[in-house]
Amino acid sequence: MKQIHKLLTLISIAALLSACNGRGSSHHTTSSGTSIIKEARLLKIARHHGYTQVDITNPWDTTSLLHTYVLVPAAAPLPKNLPQGTVIRTPVKNVLVYSSVHSSLLQELNAGNAVRGVCDAQYFTDSIITAGLATGAIANCGNSMEPTVEKVIEMKPDAIMLSPYQDATYGQIAKLNIPIVECADYLEYTPLGRAEWIKFYGELVEQRELAEKIYNKVVEDYNQVKKWVASKQLKKPLVLTENVISGVWNVPGGQSYMAQFIKDAGGDYPWKDDPNTGSLSLDFNQVLAKAQKADYWLLKSPNINSLAALKSSYSLNDQFEAFKQGNVYVCDTNTSNFFERFPFHPEVLLKEYFKIFHPEEPTDYQLLFFKKIA
Repeated sequence: MKQIHKLLTLISIAALLSACNGRGSSHHTTSSGTSIIKEARLLKIARHHGYTQVDITNPWDTTSLLHTYVLVPAAAPLPKNLPQGTVIRTPVKNVLVYSSVHSSLLQELNAGNAVRGVCDAQYFTDSIITAGLATGAIANCGNSMEPTVEKVIEMKPDAIMLSPYQDATYGQIAKLNIPIVECADYLEYTPLGRAEWIKFYGELVEQRELAEKIYNKVVEDYNQVKKWVASKQLKKPLVLTENVISGVWNVPGGQSYMAQFIKDAGGDYPWKDDPNTGSLSLDFNQVLAKAQKADYWLLKSPNINSLAALKSSYSLNDQFEAFKQGNVYVCDTNTSNFFERFPFHPEVLLKEYFKIFHPEEPTDYQLLFFKKIA
């Protein structure tokens, strides 16, 4: 009887959430305002009297919209004649977050207390999140691919922040009619374009001014380094990234924001002429053919801490010139906050790359993410 009573209670809560948080059409917009977005190509934010409209372009079909959000302050009544879309009352104060990237950003926006639940808890290393998980103040909602629905219903989130993927339906979670914030920032085309999504998240937690202040400083610092590099007559070293795993080597596409980082830091990239904005899945021989003479090799791994370990992971890794010259840099993903830091602070990674690519140039910057392995 207790189990039946609990189930009925959960169903009642779900029905209540459905009534309060209806999702709108993801392919319709009536925005007439001017977007405040300058760099991001997948995001538009237009402010209107009584509400803010956010349109996200579908990264896989840029002729359509992925989602439209209508943000209305919780303290105000709902305006009449709202555009069609997912209505979210702001500021959100009870959020389920799938990625440490966005939980860290909410902390920077002075809204860390809004993170009340996470998925894939094992990947969150921030002390605030791990402490909350230990005490139960933050709910562990299970695997992001199949969250524990009962946990989600119990925490009654204002919104769910997740990274979308092509043709995603989100399973049972979508049926709860809790607003799903599709964080497509990782699919942006440039570093500054991705960082500008901080404005959207700032709107969600009503930290508009702080978000714009942070972003404006990021733009200033990034462009200062970029212009300085462009003004110098520097040799452009060829840069290889990542490594082969289970027979597949995923490298950034030529039009991806990671390729843009390399270019802006004064490096050359083997796939710079490739038109893809995502990643390329290649085999070892394909990578060797294009990047054997690479001057630097950057990769992210929790297990590779020496050239011997790199060769042990794949016996032919020593065929690259960067390996032979000892110019291999590794980011330890177990101890580094790389993934939490660089998406919304690309100026830091730009300085990091410049320091690695041009060691002959004087700079006060100290490497934060990558370490040269011996």
